[in-house]
Amino acid sequence: MTREYSVASSVNGTVPVHVQSATENHSIQFHQYHLEDMGRVRVKKVCEVEDREIPQSEIGKGYEYAKDQIVAISDEELRELPLPTAKAIEIEAFVPLDSIDPIQIGEGYYLAPDGQVAAKPYKLLVQALGRSSKVAVAKYAWSGRERLGLLRIRDNVIVLHAMRWPDEIRDPAAVDPPDEKVSAEEIEGALALMESMARDDLDGPEFEDAYTDALAKIIEAKREDRELPDAPEPEQPAQVLDLMAALNESVQKAKASRGDADIHELPKKTADKKAVKKQSAKKAPEKKTAAKKPAGRRPRSA
Repeated sequence: MTREYSVASSVNGTVPVHVQSATENHSIQFHQYHLEDMGRVRVKKVCEVEDREIPQSEIGKGYEYAKDQIVAISDEELRELPLPTAKAIEIEAFVPLDSIDPIQIGEGYYLAPDGQVAAKPYKLLVQALGRSSKVAVAKYAWSGRERLGLLRIRDNVIVLHAMRWPDEIRDPAAVDPPDEKVSAEEIEGALALMESMARDDLDGPEFEDAYTDALAKIIEAKREDRELPDAPEPEQPAQVLDLMAALNESVQKAKASRGDADIHELPKKTADKKAVKKQSAKKAPEKKTAAKKPAGRRPRSA
C-alpha cells in the first residue's frame, strides 16, 4: 500500500513523498470452513432493500444523520476535503520524544521522497530532525478523518507514526489500582531483578514469534499426517506469599540464564526485621530479673 502526500513545514518547504508501510504481518491467517465438508464460509454483502448480493463496485460510504436519512459520501469527495491536510502532512511543532506518552503512538509508515525534486528538501528535514534530537508533530488526512502524526528519523528515513488525539486516551484513574504498601527492601529487590534482566538490544531468540513457529509445526504435522508435537508442560505459577523470596528466586533465575556466576541474595523483608525486634521487645522484661547473671552469654569463637 502506498499513498502520495507532501510534507509541509517552514524548515524545508513542501516535499512530495510516497507513504509506504513500515511493518509486515507474518502471523498465520485462518479462514472459516464448514467442518462437515470443508466448504469455505464467506461473508456475502447483501442489500437489505433488494435482498440480493451486490458487487463491490455498487458499494459506497454513507452517513445516517437521522432515522433512514442518509447522505452518501464518495471517495472522490473525501480526497477533495476542504482541509490543508487533505493531501499534505502539515508539521505543527517540534517536541522532545519523551514529552509524548507512548500510549498515543501507533503504527508506522516510511516516507520516501517522490522524485529528484524532493531529494534535497527531504534530506534537509532528515538532517535537521536528526541533529535537533526532536520529533515533529503533524496533522494529515487518512481514511476519511484528520489524524495526528509523529515524524522521526530511522536510518536516514523519515518515519510517520499515526497518533491518537489527546482526548482519545482514557483516564488511567478508571483502573483504580489497590493502595498497597511496599518496603524499601522490596523496591531494591525489584530494581535488582530489572538490572539482572537489562540488555542493550532486542536481538535474540526470546524476541522471536514462538507462537507462529509452533502453529506452523502443527499445520505441517497435520499435512503429513504425523503425530502432533508434544506441548511443553507449563510452569505452574506458585502463590506468592513472600514477595522478597519470589524476587530473589527471579533474580537468581535471570542471572543463571545469562551465565552470571555472581548471584547475591536480596535483603530480607523489612517485616521480618520488625518481627525480630518485636520478639526481642517482648522478652525484655524476662531479662531484667536475670540481667546480672554472667552465664547468659557465650564468648564469640575466634
